Amino acid sequence: MRWLMWVLCLLLAMPGWAQHVQNDRRIAITIDDLPMQAMSSAPAADWAEWHTKLMAQLRLANAPITGFVNEEKLQIDGQVDPARLAMLDDWLEAGFDLGNHTYAHKSLHDIGVPAFQQSILDGERQLRPLMAKHGKSPRWFRHPFLRNGTTPADKQAMDEFLAQHGYRVAPVTVDNSEWVWAIAYRRVLNGETQVKDRDAALERLRLGYVPYMLNKLDYYEAQSVALLGYKLPQVWLMHTNELNADTFAELIAAARRCGYTMITLEEAMRDPAYQRPDGYTGKWGPSWLHRWAMAEKKPKDFYKGEPVVPQWVLEMAQVESE
Repeated sequence: MRWLMWVLCLLLAMPGWAQHVQNDRRIAITIDDLPMQAMSSAPAADWAEWHTKLMAQLRLANAPITGFVNEEKLQIDGQVDPARLAMLDDWLEAGFDLGNHTYAHKSLHDIGVPAFQQSILDGERQLRPLMAKHGKSPRWFRHPFLRNGTTPADKQAMDEFLAQHGYRVAPVTVDNSEWVWAIAYRRVLNGETQVKDRDAALERLRLGYVPYMLNKLDYYEAQSVALLGYKLPQVWLMHTNELNADTFAELIAAARRCGYTMITLEEAMRDPAYQRPDGYTGKWGPSWLHRWAMAEKKPKDFYKGEPVVPQWVLEMAQVESE
């Protein structure tokens, strides 16, 4: 029940209630698909405006963030666009870290190990020298769709390749269907989904999105306690999109009101749980908490209760299911 969650968050924000929770509820924010998701769907001027809005939201949130880059999005007609490359520079100037998300966001399961490895190398041609200007180098890698191999041999080949090139896989423990909310928001913005009152529909999406994401935090926190016996420092998945450009600061503020402390990805990864072998060789990309649970052969009931995207959001997004 959403109102109970909000009451709990308010109580946790009061002195005394949150003292011990602050130390337990830690989470690292990761944002995929830089410089901006779905850049081909709008004019360059529009994306420049959304990028500016998103950067303002990120700064206002005042939290450590690791962004993951698809270098294909830097190009126009096969050439790197300096304006798009400058968007990545904005992230580094703001003090955020950047990682490799492959060149073109193709799934390992679709293109195979050799092509996927080449996509990783192609995904650092601009990223590596750009980060070097800031005294950094890309050290985090995020698999597109969180799909990282359907056989032990493929997984081992990728692990060895990434280690040779100085990368560590950035897992995700707090997974979500934020992408459905973002599509709905974009479609309403662009007039692709017809609604009676555009502004009211956008506001409804913004107001529903934040509680949905907080409910996901609660669910995966409970999963970590059930599986590990404690509140794991989580890794949260989000994307660069118009919805977050309008809501990100409020989402992070709401999470803080619920007792969460924002930490770096590196700090989260120091927890011993992240040394557990993945072991998952299915075709999808579930949360690492669920991968570990599958390795322990947890029953189906273990996974029940995960929050779902409301039907009205699916309809606005014109998506049949998550």
